[in-house]
Amino acid sequence: MTTLPPCPKCSSPYVYEDGPLLICPECAHEWNPENAGGEETAPVIKDAVGNILADGDSVTVMKDLKYRGGVVKLGTKVKSIRLVPGASDGHDIDCKIPGVGQMGLKSEFVKKITD
Repeated sequence: MTTLPPCPKCSSPYVYEDGPLLICPECAHEWNPENAGGEETAPVIKDAVGNILADGDSVTVMKDLKYRGGVVKLGTKVKSIRLVPGASDGHDIDCKIPGVGQMGLKSEFVKKITD
């Protein structure tokens, strides 16, 4: 029986194999054990004031944002964002805005809500 290494992101011992990848069920991190030395790091996405954003964070819109069909008003709260680093259109946040629906936002126009 081979011993699998712990997750490099959260150090969980509950790692399993899925084809050539290793997967952590606790933090959903996937990596190739052959590239363990050269682990690629995801770009850090920050909000308008410099707070680091993560998947699942809640944010507030910092200015009125016009889109096809309406306006997202200043102060609109958006829950459970999903980061999309390296998006070709510059919208690095995917989210569902109440009353509007699914939309992409730029991180420079939001502020993280800290509880």
